[in-house]
Amino acid sequence: MKKILNADVSNVVEEMLLGYLFAYRRYYRRVGDYNAIVYRGHRKDKVALVIGGGTGHEPMFSGFCGAGLADGVACGNICASPNPELVRATGAAVDQGRGVLFVYGCYAGDNLNFDMGEELLQAEGIRTAHVRVWDDLASAPRERISDRRGIAGDVFVIKIAGAACDAGLDLDEVVRITEKARDRLNTIGVATCPGTLPGNDKPTFELGEDEMEFGMGIHGEPGIERTKMQTAEEMVDRMYRELKAEMGLKAGDEIAVLVNGLGSTPLLELNLVYYDLYQHLKEDGILVYDSEIKTYCTSMEMGGFSVSVLKLDEELKKYYDMPCYSPYYARGSYTGVPESDADDTDAWDMQTGTEEEGLETGETVIKRSRDGVLEELGCEDARNMLLYIADKIIQKKPYLTEIDSAIGDGDHGIGMAGGMKKARKKLLTMQGEKNVYRLFEAAGTEMLMSMGGASGVIFGSLYLAGAKGAQAGTALGAADLARMERKSLEAIQERGKAQKGDKTMVDALLPAVEALEANRDGSLLEALKAAEAAAYQGVEDTKQYMAKFGRAKSLLERAVGHQDAGATSVWLIFQGMREFVEGVSENGQF
Repeated sequence: MKKILNADVSNVVEEMLLGYLFAYRRYYRRVGDYNAIVYRGHRKDKVALVIGGGTGHEPMFSGFCGAGLADGVACGNICASPNPELVRATGAAVDQGRGVLFVYGCYAGDNLNFDMGEELLQAEGIRTAHVRVWDDLASAPRERISDRRGIAGDVFVIKIAGAACDAGLDLDEVVRITEKARDRLNTIGVATCPGTLPGNDKPTFELGEDEMEFGMGIHGEPGIERTKMQTAEEMVDRMYRELKAEMGLKAGDEIAVLVNGLGSTPLLELNLVYYDLYQHLKEDGILVYDSEIKTYCTSMEMGGFSVSVLKLDEELKKYYDMPCYSPYYARGSYTGVPESDADDTDAWDMQTGTEEEGLETGETVIKRSRDGVLEELGCEDARNMLLYIADKIIQKKPYLTEIDSAIGDGDHGIGMAGGMKKARKKLLTMQGEKNVYRLFEAAGTEMLMSMGGASGVIFGSLYLAGAKGAQAGTALGAADLARMERKSLEAIQERGKAQKGDKTMVDALLPAVEALEANRDGSLLEALKAAEAAAYQGVEDTKQYMAKFGRAKSLLERAVGHQDAGATSVWLIFQGMREFVEGVSENGQF
């Protein structure tokens, strides 16, 4: 699909958000220089509501901040969760002393990053809680409901959570009501054509002209069944039967319904969908309390739609009916428009073309302290090695994107390249650093705080966790690297809970660490050769596994035969270490 983008797609999220803020400045202000907004006119002395997730699903999430809705929104990179610092800053900006509730879709990256953001806020004395939305019934069986994804049903949960907050309830009661809405909600979707992420040359998945897929996720995750194209009646019949069985719908039940377009499906077709759906509901005696036919939760220009059903009771109807307003979502009557803050002008100016910007782009000059094999990594060699790895991963972005697109959402290459650009920018300012561990810590911190998604936490920790708190050192040998990477592995497994065989980056990292440890008394080059080989074998092994984490977990046996993108990145990182130490780059000598 053709995209209308500015020349530098690396700024697409910030520029998109600023465009939104320029247009609706009377309602919102930006949080510092973060990709986050807060509503200017929120009620005082109440629990604050923060929502957020990856960009590319507009108007979700930024369009659901406003009166009676969210107080703040944390916007991650394209299809990637906001990083922990962004979550923390958004929560701190709206806290009024009665606690902050976070509502977001249940994805591995969002879970990790919002958890870490909450921990940062709690360390500041701010009380927090979260409700993860898992309405996508196609993404996991009911016995694994907490593995299900959050999709268009976010709309209903945010609406009711915002109303409960504005009613002045305490945090525990707001959580109870929000969880009640979440647990009485289900969604199922169907895709008819793919979308394309900004910066990617290929669609997030392939679908024939005469094909469609039931249960497709909003990031392009494969669904439960691919079939030949069907009529609207046939699609709706299948989806209604799935919803009815899952929710136990029966005559007399009152429901709210959302028919949601995924990006490129016109209203004419969405209205046809509701026409067919309503025939089923009427025949079965199910009462429609309220209905919406809108495009609220998208996946760029993906074709198709989803149907969300919320089973109501008197308590939920009370909060559902409370008025709310944002430029993209409104219910009831709302009066009182917040006044614009004229002194906020400077916060809206985006500086471009600065000298710092050049640190993230262009070719890096890589230097080594000597020709031939390096026996150890002094500070300057370690800095240049990390720069070399950053350039290598950036160059491999299309390769990583292609791998991730097969069983994920295709954003791994974008995330890794973006994080490595930030790490490179920081490393270029650290010439002359005397503590080798501080280089790894700085690079890992930049990745953690910029990438978002599960990859930001995991790959940031790959550098950061092993170096943090280490006694200052001026050089790294095989034993030092083995000790550092073991510590990183333990931190990653503690945070993400993945084990070998779960089809994650751990499948490459764990054997690589074991290989380093087995060769810790030898030369640095031999230890890295062993680690690289072990990591590569780990990548190959992932092809035979079903996924236990991430967006591929819903594929079960269909993920078999495909390698894991995260494991591939681990292998490339160890390959980069070996190449730098040996003095032989992928393209020849240094």
